[in-house]
Amino acid sequence: MSLSAVLFDLDGTVVDTERESAEALARALARGLGIAITQEERDFIIGRSWVEIYRNLAERHADLAWSREELIRRTAGERTAVFAEVGMTILPGALEALQRFAGHPRALVTGSSREEAGQVLDALTLRDAFDVVVASEDVPRSKPAPDGYLHAITILGAAPGDCVVVEDSAAGVAAGIAAGARVVAVRAGNFHGQDQSAAHAVIDTLEALTPAFVEDLLR
Repeated sequence: MSLSAVLFDLDGTVVDTERESAEALARALARGLGIAITQEERDFIIGRSWVEIYRNLAERHADLAWSREELIRRTAGERTAVFAEVGMTILPGALEALQRFAGHPRALVTGSSREEAGQVLDALTLRDAFDVVVASEDVPRSKPAPDGYLHAITILGAAPGDCVVVEDSAAGVAAGIAAGARVVAVRAGNFHGQDQSAAHAVIDTLEALTPAFVEDLLR
């Protein structure tokens, strides 16, 4: 098999912004609705989509008066301030890995909203790094469902079995496998120790994601 496309997750794979996103969410809820969230609720955000995050908050807070779309919008607004305060962490080897596969179709498939993904892409000048960006509002089901990856693969006109998905979370790994792709899990952004054992390969950082490595994976 030859490589058709490389599909990357965003948070926890290319960048580490999930804790900043949790802080932005907490600020938005506190300032807008007077809701104080717990550390457990902050931790729940890691590796999960907005569908799951909103459902969890709605079950715990009867006074959550915002729609999911409003919560996403207000959180994105707060993220700008958080990033200005603490910066944005690019995970080791991420930019170099994207460049190494510049000759192949590349997609970004994220559980973040399109606005949030755009914030990161603009900050890192990566708008042109991806042929396709699939965000949370683009598909009916979030990871671990394969919808996002299947949507990107369809747009690219690729064969799933010839695609490589790069992920950090257990849900993301499951989504890539369910889409029929080969999945590489990266340890560098897996700060909460999610189970990556189902992946076809596990690497420490994206520095190890080379064309030769991918060729071996697809054999």
